[in-house]
Amino acid sequence: MIQLHYYPGTAAMTPHILLEEIGVPFELVLVDRMVDAHKAPSYLKLNPNGLIPVLTDGDLVLYETAAICLYLCDKYPGAALAPATGTFAKAHFYKWLVWLTNTLQSTLIIYFYPERWVNQGNTAGAAEVKAQAQRKVGDLLDQLDFELARHGGPWLMGDFYSAVDPFAIMLCRWTRGFSSAAARTRPHLGPYLQAVLARPAVQRVFATEQLAQPWV
Repeated sequence: MIQLHYYPGTAAMTPHILLEEIGVPFELVLVDRMVDAHKAPSYLKLNPNGLIPVLTDGDLVLYETAAICLYLCDKYPGAALAPATGTFAKAHFYKWLVWLTNTLQSTLIIYFYPERWVNQGNTAGAAEVKAQAQRKVGDLLDQLDFELARHGGPWLMGDFYSAVDPFAIMLCRWTRGFSSAAARTRPHLGPYLQAVLARPAVQRVFATEQLAQPWV
């Protein structure tokens, strides 16, 4: 059986949603960040980076959220969570998945952990890094909002719900505490997030992970 090593509200949310959408049996394995379980030797054997999530499937041990998403899409093509291989739509699916993880998520990580980019004790520098990261995230959210306005469809890929939509709501949710311009405040992004949130699989994940309101 597939096991998803997770902690509520982390990057494990996207594969958790995909597993619910697919409907395949799976087991959740809590990695308690509050006691540094993600740094324990047993977990580091699964992911030497000490990051969540990890997905195991028999002998397969897989980390990196985007890689897990692609694996699940390929393993369960009947769930139709990715366009057909070789199509222009699949190319754009790859683009958005990579953009979400490499551009938006990486900038959010800078926002949440600005001290990693300055010398130890440089609180003023960390505050400046955090502020600059929030401004950059705002620009990226504007890009998402523009894309939704451009094609007018209900999902990031237009009329096709895919694995990029759970990824997008996960990252947009991380902006809910922004002092200004959280993702939900944008004219097209806000209704889009509510549409993703309304999906039964997404509702089940948010309930299972016992996430507090506001969800986005």
